[in-house]
Amino acid sequence: MTNSPFTPGIAPARLDADALQANFADLHAPLDAHEALVAADRCYFCHDAPCITACPTTIDIPLFIRQIATGTPEAAARTIFDQNILGGMCARVCPTETLCEQACVRETAEGKPVEIGRLQRYATDRLMSAGVHPFTRAAPTGKRVAVVGAGPAGLSCAHRLALKGHDVDLFDARPKGGGLNEYGIAHYKATDDYAAAELDWLMQIGGISLHTGQALGRDLSLETLTADYDAVFLGMGLAGVNALRAEGETRAGVTDAVEFIADLRQAGDLSALPVGRNVVVIGGGMTAIDAAVQSKLLGAQSVTILYRRDRSAMPASRYEQDLAAAKGVQIIFNALPIAILGNGAVTGVRVEYTRSEGKALIGTGETFEIPADQVLKAIGQTLSGTPGGLEIAGGKIKVTGAGRTSRPGVWAGGDCAAGGEDLTVTAVAEGRDAAEDIHTSLMG
Repeated sequence: MTNSPFTPGIAPARLDADALQANFADLHAPLDAHEALVAADRCYFCHDAPCITACPTTIDIPLFIRQIATGTPEAAARTIFDQNILGGMCARVCPTETLCEQACVRETAEGKPVEIGRLQRYATDRLMSAGVHPFTRAAPTGKRVAVVGAGPAGLSCAHRLALKGHDVDLFDARPKGGGLNEYGIAHYKATDDYAAAELDWLMQIGGISLHTGQALGRDLSLETLTADYDAVFLGMGLAGVNALRAEGETRAGVTDAVEFIADLRQAGDLSALPVGRNVVVIGGGMTAIDAAVQSKLLGAQSVTILYRRDRSAMPASRYEQDLAAAKGVQIIFNALPIAILGNGAVTGVRVEYTRSEGKALIGTGETFEIPADQVLKAIGQTLSGTPGGLEIAGGKIKVTGAGRTSRPGVWAGGDCAAGGEDLTVTAVAEGRDAAEDIHTSLMG
């Protein structure tokens, strides 16, 4: 982390090892075989299933649940992986409560949907634990594709291209592949080094060479890639960090929440991680929730999320908001930080209450101060530079169709591309669809 363990108020080992192990256990225990059959039995197997439409990767949900119900979970996993090769991680981290499960007929009728996410995890875990990769690579095409970014979009694209018989060089700036699945997911959502295991399993398709420590703009140029490869896919996510634009944001103890989560994800010993006694998280998305909850689980005495708009506008789902509250996190809405207080190190945050007038956010002039010895910024990320002069829209790479950029032979998807939601499952869909379009373009 950028903060020293000796920064006043920030210290490691606030809880003992047993408490940390309990706090960071699997958020949702996996279903056993009997539980999966009972859960599957609740599905109506709708012929015009709204859950399929609500899934960004359009998995045939009734089919895979029927396959579980008939005792063939491995076939169910194949149905899932046909559409979403990262179906195991998506089963853990997708906001199913606002996607497939919200659209479930059972949810509409009874207020209790079929547990689609847990059933998906049950099926994918069964197949992956057997060490089986359900796909066979097509005959080599002789085409070479560069994929920049080994996160959900890049991995999805690389696997689909390799499946079609193309050779793929997969580049990532980090020391390990996986992207946000490896570095940005809450520890309790993906335990037991699952992201790395999923990456190893995906690579069994063959035809993919992973090159880490290779960043676009530093080690790679789009000009060289387009000259050396038949096609290029950009899925490197967002590396820049938005500024808070508040006085004092450079004080010691102010950290980017993404870095905080990455440090936690890579820590071999959770007790060695320093955390503040009074933590303030600024933002309203999933990163804010994950950072706040994990601060509390590490032993912070008080954790507060400050979100500048009202609850209805908060990007994090109501389920995630309630999860944070259940873990002891306070969320203050219509609260805009205007100054980070302190003399060198942070001691508090001055906040102004706000109100919304249409799309405009208006400061009321009423302020309050909240104690803090650690402030985590979760206010979004930005594209780092403009790769190869590509056209930009809304701070991201402009794409049309299945990820085509303004430059011929270059596609993009995931968080770095404009359009869509910044979700793991959306990134997987965009990578998959771009791969299909690349294949058509190369073989047409």
